[in-house]
Amino acid sequence: MRKYLRPILFALVGLILLLFVVWWWVSRPDVARYSVEDVSGRVPQLSEVRPQVFPTMNVAPAVGWAGGAKPTPAKGLKVQAFADGLDHPRWLYRLPNGDVLVAESNSPPRDVGGITGMVMGSLMKKAGAAGPSANRITLLRDTDNDGVADQKSVLLSGLNSPHGMVVMGDWIYVANTDALVRFPYKPGDTKITAKAEKIVDLPGGGNHWARNVIAAPGGKSLYVSIGSASNIAENGLEAEGAAYTARTSAEQTRASRQIGRAMIVEVFPDTKRSNLFAWGLRNANGMAIEPATQTLWAVVNERDMLGSDMPPDYLARIDLGSFFGWPWNYWGGYVDKRVNPGRPDLREYTKRPEFSLGPHTAPLGLTFANEAKLGGPFANGAFIGLHGSWNRKPLSGYKVVFVPFGPDGFPPRGTKPVDVLTGFLDKEDQAQGRPVAVIVDASGGLLVADDVGNVIWRVSAQ
Repeated sequence: MRKYLRPILFALVGLILLLFVVWWWVSRPDVARYSVEDVSGRVPQLSEVRPQVFPTMNVAPAVGWAGGAKPTPAKGLKVQAFADGLDHPRWLYRLPNGDVLVAESNSPPRDVGGITGMVMGSLMKKAGAAGPSANRITLLRDTDNDGVADQKSVLLSGLNSPHGMVVMGDWIYVANTDALVRFPYKPGDTKITAKAEKIVDLPGGGNHWARNVIAAPGGKSLYVSIGSASNIAENGLEAEGAAYTARTSAEQTRASRQIGRAMIVEVFPDTKRSNLFAWGLRNANGMAIEPATQTLWAVVNERDMLGSDMPPDYLARIDLGSFFGWPWNYWGGYVDKRVNPGRPDLREYTKRPEFSLGPHTAPLGLTFANEAKLGGPFANGAFIGLHGSWNRKPLSGYKVVFVPFGPDGFPPRGTKPVDVLTGFLDKEDQAQGRPVAVIVDASGGLLVADDVGNVIWRVSAQ
């Protein structure tokens, strides 16, 4: 018996070593081979994808600002805290009278079990996003115009992971994670106690919980963005809505009247109906109207686990009916072979984005510079808050950038993003802060919501 035991033990040890080597090989982090700048601009450097079984998990640990530290502005600019002591400030909106609203909000409870849930929970805790949502919108007022809010009051409470906010007519609209609602609003209000009126239901939760809303040109309708429920529809296309399962023209027509995931819809509040505006957008969080052309633009977070260099997150003009490829294609028609069943019939209709923001930079905030007073280099273009990567080594994002535009309402060829506010990462690659929303205040300064530092920063000309 003993003469058989030794070879069996050797074989068992060999198998364990082989399994360990295989596990090490498939789980080791993918390292970028190109710089973020290389993969940015109108014509980014695209490379072969490197699909991952285990994702590269490289998120900057959240540590906050210590000892009076603050971000670093670009040359000719200065930065100060507009408001601090907030609870996970995610989104900003300037009221017509100049008051500033901040959505203090976080993800709703996630019902995700197994390994996926453990990984997601660990990443959120490390990134400083694991706490309960404050579920409120706070009003900030700067009465003496010194660039610091000196009055603070809770305008709305008891919401459900609120994000986007906009005033249209006599109403303030709020995009909760599961519904677009509105409240009566009068200029100067500091507290609203009226009950919410639901306009439309929205599919809530999932991988991307934050819903945004802005007014469409003309003041009769709203654009609402809803992120996908998954990375690449790995939970089934049905979970993303009827638009992603429709095959015939009749099915597509019916789907255009239903709100699903990974899309932007146009909502008509007077009749409480909605139409599909654009789709194939994995997570179009920041939306804004370009002032010269009065067209809708958005920043979009692309898919994960294709390596540290691919695919690029982007800034795009969103036209009615446009399709941007998710989950089947990316960047104008590159096929994601992981998605089954495929849709080769849609490839030729996939719109290519106008501008790459680099791989895994996580663009969330977007505002145009027409009302900003930061000087000539920042006169015409878009400010973008890059929340920062988790699926790339080395880290990318974690800053505010500016994309210059030409007189035709597009970024010129050869343009690269320009740093506006950096220093959110310390020397040990720890996150002192993470930028989210960006807006221009009434006096022309740029406000930046920082959901790790719990601060709203104000950037102005020196």
